[in-house]
Amino acid sequence: MTAMAHEPLTQEEVLLEGFLALDTPEGFRAELIEGEIVVTPPPDGDHEDCIGLIVEQVLLHSKVGMQFAGTKGLVLSGDGASRDRVMPDATFAPRELRLFRGADPWMPSEGVAMVLEVTSTKPKADREAKRRSYALGGVPLYLLVDRDDSAITLFSTPQRGDYREHLTRPLGKPLTLPAPFAFDLETADFL
Repeated sequence: MTAMAHEPLTQEEVLLEGFLALDTPEGFRAELIEGEIVVTPPPDGDHEDCIGLIVEQVLLHSKVGMQFAGTKGLVLSGDGASRDRVMPDATFAPRELRLFRGADPWMPSEGVAMVLEVTSTKPKADREAKRRSYALGGVPLYLLVDRDDSAITLFSTPQRGDYREHLTRPLGKPLTLPAPFAFDLETADFL
């Protein structure tokens, strides 16, 4: 009886295996974005405060009951091992879907209504690579608070690897979130 030859692993499979085996220090976040492992240190208090202010408004004012997960791993874009693995600062889904109950640490993005990122030590990743990943994953809305630019941007209409529409407002001015949220997000406290 002859032993079966094993297919060699592709570069994407080796990268994914290495990524999944990472043991990052407590508080650090590791993500696999566009074929690159990105590790970020724990965020500062202003970053967390901004997230909290948005989560509070979304849960209080959305026209549809929302469920929230902080730093929930999402599997996005591509096929097989080439899929990005991104951990948004916040992920929102309609409560009726119970999307997070029983979910694996890395779950698909189907059913997610919006993801939130607040820029920190790697703002370029939030502005570009993560935006493309969320669009490829079909996430309908991507909310980006850019602290360096003192602005908030809502990306919508994902299509062909990017968002086709975006609306940017300076921090301090409200930003209208469409359905299923359907309210004006106040940003004055972000300053």
